This record gives sequence, C-alpha cells and structure tokens, in this order.
Amino acid sequence: MVKIIDGEAFKNMLVMAAGAVEEKKQEINELNVFPVPDGDTGTNMSLTLNAAATELMKFEKPTLGKAVDTTSSALLRGARGNSGVITSLLFRGFGKRLKELPQANAKEFAEALMEGVNTAYKAVMKPAEGTILTVSRLAAERALREANSTAEVDQVLDGAIQAAKEALERTVEQNPVLEKAGVVDAGGYGWVIILENMHAALTGKKPKSKFNFLPQKPKPSPVAAADFSQFDEGEINFAYCTEFIAAREDKKRSVDKLRKYLETIGDCVVAVEDDEIVKVHVHTDTPDKALAEGLKFGQLLTVKIENMVEQLHHNKEEKPQVEAKRQTAAPERKYGFVSVAAGEGIAAVFRDLGIDSLVEGGQTMNPSTEDILNAIDSTPAEIVYVLPNNKNIIMAAEQASQLSEKLVYVLPTKMVTQGISAMLAFDPEVEADQNRQAMTDAAAQVATGQITYAARDSEFDGKNIKQGDFMALVEGKLLCNSPRFEDVARRMAKELCSRKSGFITIFYGEGADEQQAEEVKELFAKEAKNAEITVISGGQPVYSYIVSVE
Repeated sequence: MVKIIDGEAFKNMLVMAAGAVEEKKQEINELNVFPVPDGDTGTNMSLTLNAAATELMKFEKPTLGKAVDTTSSALLRGARGNSGVITSLLFRGFGKRLKELPQANAKEFAEALMEGVNTAYKAVMKPAEGTILTVSRLAAERALREANSTAEVDQVLDGAIQAAKEALERTVEQNPVLEKAGVVDAGGYGWVIILENMHAALTGKKPKSKFNFLPQKPKPSPVAAADFSQFDEGEINFAYCTEFIAAREDKKRSVDKLRKYLETIGDCVVAVEDDEIVKVHVHTDTPDKALAEGLKFGQLLTVKIENMVEQLHHNKEEKPQVEAKRQTAAPERKYGFVSVAAGEGIAAVFRDLGIDSLVEGGQTMNPSTEDILNAIDSTPAEIVYVLPNNKNIIMAAEQASQLSEKLVYVLPTKMVTQGISAMLAFDPEVEADQNRQAMTDAAAQVATGQITYAARDSEFDGKNIKQGDFMALVEGKLLCNSPRFEDVARRMAKELCSRKSGFITIFYGEGADEQQAEEVKELFAKEAKNAEITVISGGQPVYSYIVSVE
C-alpha cells in the first residue's frame, strides 16, 4: 500500500509510462480508423512522453515540484499532434495541483488528475465524447470518489484505471466512426496504458489487463503505415540503454533469474548485487519490462534510459544549432510567416510567397510544439502568422503561440492548399486583425482534393476499401476508391469542378510522375474548360496528388 508519492516516485511512474507507450505505439496507431497511411496517435503520444522522460532522467531524486514542473515543460515543448498536445495538457494540470507540495497523498493525487482533465477540456474548443478526454475525465471522477474512502494512492489510481478501461470500451459506441469500424478510441487507449504503467511503477505489479475487448486487427503490410522506429541503426540491436538501481528489499528474489530474463528482452546485460541494492544495465526495446522486473526487488533508487538510436542520428555538432534556434530574433519588420509543409516543391511555393520559416511536417510527420516555437522565435518580425496546414498540427501551433514573446496568429489551415491561398490574400498595408480575417476567409474558399492509397482493409463511409486501393478525398473526406487510378482521378475532377473554376493547381508527389500528372491535368481540363491549370512537382509524401480549385 502506498500512501504518498514524492518526486522520485513520480519520475519512475512517468518513465515507465513512456516506455510502455513506446512499446505499444504501433498497436495504438493501428486503431486509427481512417485508411489513409499515418503514424498518428501512438507515435505522437510516444514522442511527447519521451520528451519528458528524457528530461526527468537528468535528475536524481528530484522533489515532487521539480519532477512535475520538468514534466509539464518538457511535454508542452515536445507535444506532437492533437493526441500529444492533449496528453501534455493532462499532465500540465496535474502538475499545477502538485508543484507546491513536497509529496502528495491520495486526495491530492486524485485532485491533480481532475485538474489535468479541466486543463485539457478548457484548451479544446469543441470537446467530443468517446475520446481521450472522456476516458481521462471518467477516470479522474472515479479517483476522486476513491479518495473519499481510502488513503492509499495506489488504490485511488487502481480505481481510476478501472473507470478508464470501462470508459474506453464504451468509446466504440459513443463515436459513430469508431462504432462502424468496431474499434475503441486510440488516444483513450493510450491514456489507459499510461495510467496502468504509472500504477505498475508505484506498486511493482504488472498491468493485469490485456485489453481483450480490442478488436483483432490485420497485420499491416510494409507500406501500411509510417513507422518512425525504423532507422538505420548500424550495430545497435536494441534502442534503449536502460540502467537502474533497485533497493534489495526482497532478499530472497534471485538476481540470476533477473539476469536471464533480461537476456530474453535485450543484450549487453549486467546485473550486480550486494546486500542492499541490485544494479542493472541492459540494452532493450522495452525498458518498461526491465524496470518492472527491477521493481520486484524493491523501490527504484535511480533510473536512466537513453535512446541510442536518437543519439546516433543527432551528433554533438547539432547541439549548438538547437541552442541557436531558441534565441528570439529581433524584429526587422512588422509581419512574418511560419508554415508547416512537406515536399520540396511545395516548400518552394511557400518560400516564393514570402514564408520566413518552414517547419517540415504534415501527414505522418507532426512537428512538436517546440519545433514550431523555434520557427516563430527565429522569424524577424513583430507579428507572426502561423500556417499549420494540417488539422492535427493546429493545437501544437496554438500551444507554441502561447510560449512565444511575439504576437502570433495561428490560422486554422488544414491543408497546404489553404495555406497557399491564405498567403495570396495577405496585404501588408492593412492591420493585423484584418489580415487574419482575410487570410482565413481566403483559405476557406479553396476546394481541395487528394489522392492516396489505402493502408489497410477498411469499411468507411459505407465503402468497402481494400489495402492498396487508390482513394480520392475531397476536403479531407473520402469520395471514392478503386484499384484503378484513372477511376478515382476522373471522379475527383468531376466533383471539384462541378462549378465554374478559374484556377487549378496540381501538386504531384509520392508514387506519381510528370507524365501521369499531365494525364491528370487533361482530366481536369475536360471538366473546367476555361480554368488556368498549373502542374507542380510538389514532392509531398503520402499523397500522390494534392489539387486546389478556385
């Protein structure tokens, strides 16, 4: 039974949660019901949590205030995508309640969970039921009820977990899209994993649930989804160098058995002991499993986890560049612009339109809050307009705008075509608010079509989709699918050009070439005989074609 948590306990809880989400990120990703290739929820939550785990590892036995403050700051700056931002908000509110306390009891812990929920709900303009917000809210409400009848933090957290799992199971009924696909909410699933592994770190007990209510998912093909874990690792067989010291409270437990177990999940295993402690070193892809075994001996006295793959890709020469990015550029003019984009051709268009700072990102590539903040701060202007150009990046951009000392306007552009139209509407002679409105209005006027492939078998919007089918999307919604590319291209052209169209821009990217792009141009020319049509090599990933019609 655990009556209080201190800074070291919270650190271990967060680190184990981060490791568990990292391990299960692909499973979380595969709950994304839309068949467009992506690496969204699990990858974003993992990257977000790992930002905090990395910072916490720098401290030995931090105070509770230091631990929650460090976590809040690191999560906010490292947040990626909507799921990452909401996760960061849940922990920000949690930390707000506990940062002045030397340690937290059961009631204070439950109140912190609820403060996190309140913070997240306030930041989301239109909270939807059947999401991570619902799961976290019901978990926190149960925690508060449990705290009225017990002084044990672990029991309060256990009650929250049970409520979270019940809420997660109901998400399939609360959201029509989830119900049709027969899956639970991906973000809610991630939050259950976080809570269960925080409990495991606190008690030394492995999570009991195997989530048997989750539907069986078909195994993805090599092209089914973006998996950011696949790097050229050289001689690195396992990603995480994991070191910890556990108090040897259970002296009967065998260190030899621990050593043999670690060899089944990693390599470079060292496990040494004396009468008081067990010291472990292992390279593994599942540091949470190693820590869980260590907790069986007793409380963890120190924990250190380093991502060796990340270190391989970020050498020492990059460090001064990171520091330089965090400096705020002095204003040289009134207005400046930051845009998120992927593909050299599309990036070149934004540069020609006057963008100061480009952040690489888009579908499957959600930049962090800090990436966007660095771009804002490096823009030498008093007022900065930010074009996220993806619905899953807008929240991260809004969080970045609150951190910058500059005056920042985030325009709600959901596609690069909207971002380009917004830039064309900018007028340096009018006031900032007028420009914001004009740019937002212009973005709303452009019609956008996209062609991609189906990453998985699916039934969506009443359509049976087979993995590998071509899919046409209009305004982000599925229009049609077919194994024949020409069928979806022709249907999209008819849909987008149903009214008089003056200007059409066709960006071709992944899987497309110039010859095919000219054929697509002819399909649009037949539907919009008087339109001026431009074909550009966008170089964008995921989408073979992105088409704007005005």
